[in-house]
Amino acid sequence: MRSLPAADPGVPDARSPIGYLLWVARMQRGPLLLGIGYAILWWLAMALVPAAIGNGIDAITPKAKDLPALITWGAVVLALGIIQAVMGVLRHRMAVYNWLAAAYRTVQVTVRQSTRLGATLPKRMSTGEVVSVGNSDIAHIGNAMDILLRGSGAVVAIAVVTVILIGASPQLGLMVLVGLPLVAVAVAPLLKPLHRRQNDHRDLQGDLATRAADIVTGLRVLRGIGGEQVFADRYGAESQRVRHAGVRVASVESMLEGAQILLPGLLIAGVTWLGATFAMRGEITAGQLVAFYGYAVFLIAPVRTLTEAADKLTKGHVAARRVVRILALNPEVEGGTGRSEGGLLRDVTSGVAVRPGMLTAIAAAVPEEAVTIADRLGRYSDGDVDFGDVALDTLPISEVRRRILVADNEAQLFAGVLRDELDVTGRASDEEINSALQAACATDIVEALPGGLEGRVAEAGREFSGGQQQRLRLARALTLDPEVLILIEPTSAVDAHSEARIADRLAKARAGKTTLVCTTSPLVLDRTDHVIYVEGGVVRAQGTHRELLAAHPGYTAVVTRGEES
Repeated sequence: MRSLPAADPGVPDARSPIGYLLWVARMQRGPLLLGIGYAILWWLAMALVPAAIGNGIDAITPKAKDLPALITWGAVVLALGIIQAVMGVLRHRMAVYNWLAAAYRTVQVTVRQSTRLGATLPKRMSTGEVVSVGNSDIAHIGNAMDILLRGSGAVVAIAVVTVILIGASPQLGLMVLVGLPLVAVAVAPLLKPLHRRQNDHRDLQGDLATRAADIVTGLRVLRGIGGEQVFADRYGAESQRVRHAGVRVASVESMLEGAQILLPGLLIAGVTWLGATFAMRGEITAGQLVAFYGYAVFLIAPVRTLTEAADKLTKGHVAARRVVRILALNPEVEGGTGRSEGGLLRDVTSGVAVRPGMLTAIAAAVPEEAVTIADRLGRYSDGDVDFGDVALDTLPISEVRRRILVADNEAQLFAGVLRDELDVTGRASDEEINSALQAACATDIVEALPGGLEGRVAEAGREFSGGQQQRLRLARALTLDPEVLILIEPTSAVDAHSEARIADRLAKARAGKTTLVCTTSPLVLDRTDHVIYVEGGVVRAQGTHRELLAAHPGYTAVVTRGEES
């Protein structure tokens, strides 16, 4: 089996589901064409068997008694069987390769686009819609590529058999030639409702996945307020809607399956009856009658394959629609090609200026205002921001992400080894990781975890409490050691004793490095070099924590409220 393709450069500019499927086909046209070639030979080997058997039967009739011809046609049947077996294996291998290539190429472009969109993606699409791409859509897109092999071969096989039948008996050949399109036309009306119901079912599955993700994320809160049963009932109701939608899809699919058996069966019966009539009249030989019957039975397979192709291509079209919906999104912010030597990071709109090499804090009357400013400083939303003497929006997004890190409490902990979770670049030493853990007061978490740094973290770090997760997120940010670190409420979930220790250690760990902390905690504010008080989205006062406490009542009220809470 050949290896799967490497990541494709760029994201495809697919404007429609069909356009995306064609792009996937073009990206793997070599394996597709090779697989189609194998499929054609496989089908042809099967298609020629009835003719060889018929000629062999005619060779042993009382009139012929041609033993050499019988041996020859027997050898032909054997050769066709060998070709069929070999081509069948090769076709299947290429079918699996094309399935995997299409599925994982879809994963590649979807993940790449998700990375490119960044914070834009959760604002535009639900979790369930994105998860459904990996859960089911990649399989349907893979099936669409897989069926192209057998479907193309089936068309060729039907054409060859039709020519053979017309050559032997024009009436039988025309019957097959007219009957096959009628079978296809009779099945076609079932495809449109199937397409519609599959689309509805897929949308409901995405909504249900979103509901499940929301419940899992907020499970602790639900338990605290006693809302578990309410959300469980809602999930159950939505699950039933998904089930009913699945039953509606299955009802059409069952009718399609029945039509695939009934309609070709009627065609076989007609061909067999007409062929037997011609044989009784002496218009065709006994061998030709057997061959006609064999062809009638054989044609069931390619006709069913064409119906299966229509079904799988329909499902692939529905699946590709969701992928295209993701690919059609554009990031809310775009980068340029400029360069910056760094320096003062200044948000012109609010007046917030983060001085290089200092530990700065933003204390906002409304916490959301500090988050908005942090998003602009980290280039997660548009804004008039300068980085040194250069506008931040002129820098490439990749460079901004590398040099400026915004760490908030929405960041996720992923399943895997804790070391990999903390050292996302894989370049930090044990000493650097341990220093970050020490600064975040998270060494006790690692010591309690079986295996320590080599221990495994469950999905979303669910084995850790909220405070432990927050300290691990802080340790991860410190391990990365960016040029500019922006922390949003890094101690909101820890006790006062731990908060004081983190504040002390954070100041030492980031000494001489540009750091901004968005917080109203007096324990943290008292250990910063510079505090900026924001009210109404703009800077109202600046200074040290103690200076602002003494001189600005608004700041005092905000900080006092933080102490009382």
